[in-house]
Amino acid sequence: MGRILIGISSWADPALSKNGFYPEGIKTPSERLAYYSAHFAVAEIDSAFHIMPTRTNLNLWLTQTPPGFVFDIKVFSLFTGHPTPFSALPPFARRDLEDYGHKNLYLSLMPPPLVDALWRLFNDLVKPVADAGKLGVLLLQFPPWFHAQHRNMAYIAECKEKLAGYDLAVEFRTNDWLNERNRETTLELLHRLDIALVCVDGPQGLKTSVAPLSEVTSSVGIIRFHGRNTQNWEKRGIPAPERYKYLYGEDDLEEWLPRIRKMEAETDELHIIFKNKYQDNPVKNAEQMARLLA
Repeated sequence: MGRILIGISSWADPALSKNGFYPEGIKTPSERLAYYSAHFAVAEIDSAFHIMPTRTNLNLWLTQTPPGFVFDIKVFSLFTGHPTPFSALPPFARRDLEDYGHKNLYLSLMPPPLVDALWRLFNDLVKPVADAGKLGVLLLQFPPWFHAQHRNMAYIAECKEKLAGYDLAVEFRTNDWLNERNRETTLELLHRLDIALVCVDGPQGLKTSVAPLSEVTSSVGIIRFHGRNTQNWEKRGIPAPERYKYLYGEDDLEEWLPRIRKMEAETDELHIIFKNKYQDNPVKNAEQMARLLA
């Protein structure tokens, strides 16, 4: 039986202070993380998807959390095929690409030596977290246009090589990886590579919907709760909190209890992350899930 760690994504979201999770006297980032880590055992560093974390911040976060606390780190957007703003690159990469002339960057269009340098940097940044015993998984969240094709399967294997020595998890945003035709092949691939499938609770019946499976493909299991806001999930041009605006009811969470117990029995560690980041919904649901599992 693995241990279950429950937490949220984006513990520094200002909405958590505005809506009462952080007491009035908790004002600084250091105080917020110390308070958060006294209540939850895992946090997702979602910001690493948008811009690579700095060594300074990572070192601070390590000192502000107790022994046994775990960080799941979302892998930088460039490495998962998302358009990445030029401004999100570290300074040395911006200097090398100052004549690029485009607002957004794609990995496939960048010079291979620079890509290798960025992978090395990311590895160097996460290593101290792993050395401190506080690294959970590195989360690769692929975009909706990353389909179940041989070249993309090969790229997942390449990511495993680039991030050797760390526990990885993969989240898909298109269901063709997990439909009846491809599910067995996908699960077999992840088993062989020892990469966790991110099991997702999210809106259903849409192009980017993913079936809410409870499959274990590694020693670590991951479940991410995105909310079930079908109306806003695929809307463009709306603030992110509006997309995730959903508060799970007790019946919603109870649906997952048998699946969670199954995954708990098949893993060394199971991470349950609430990503429905609207107001204080994620902490409410994380606390509710902890009570149900207790």
